[in-house]
Amino acid sequence: MTKQTVLGRVTQLAKANINALLDQAEDPQKMLDQLIRDYSNNISEAEQAVATTIGNLRLLEQDHREDADAAVEWGGKALAASRKADELRASGSTADADTFDNLAKVALGRQLQAEKEARAAEPTIAAQTEVVGKLKAGLDQMRHKLTELQAKRDELVARAKSARAQGQMMDAVKNINVLDPTSELSRFEDKVRREEARVLGQQELAASSLDAQFEQLEDLGTQSEVEARLAALKQAGAA
Repeated sequence: MTKQTVLGRVTQLAKANINALLDQAEDPQKMLDQLIRDYSNNISEAEQAVATTIGNLRLLEQDHREDADAAVEWGGKALAASRKADELRASGSTADADTFDNLAKVALGRQLQAEKEARAAEPTIAAQTEVVGKLKAGLDQMRHKLTELQAKRDELVARAKSARAQGQMMDAVKNINVLDPTSELSRFEDKVRREEARVLGQQELAASSLDAQFEQLEDLGTQSEVEARLAALKQAGAA
């Protein structure tokens, strides 16, 4: 996987509109599960590629530092050889002075080469640094997107469970409506009321029977009194 491919894929996935994808899905939960797997796999691949890109950048930076250090070092050697040549020439050792001047020239040549290599690496380092920055930002976005996907999935699963529970409750309510227990209660209440009425009727009937008996007793008393008075009248007339 090239860094361009990694960068393109990271950018595409990081910018993906989850809600739009879910709206188009026949089974959002399955789609979210697949997206989570895809994101996890792509994050793993991207992390490896980014790590390689960062490693290459660090090697370039290390080479650049070595070239820069070498340029400084060869510059110092050139200066030392040049000074030694001046000292020897001042003391009359022209041949030895020329030798050190030649050494100074060689050192300066090495310095120029090191500086050239360091400058040549700088645009590449700058470009790689920019790519690494974008890849790191893209990876952070992908990780955030993965967290968002997982949260969406958990929310969707919870909503599905809630919907199933509500559906089961509605089915139960329908069954209750079909087999309305209140109607059974009403029938039972009617039965109790009828039984209560029957008992009241019996009580009322018993009470009326008792009243009739007392009335009969009163009638018998009245008749006895009439007979007694009749007997008294007859007795008074005979006297």
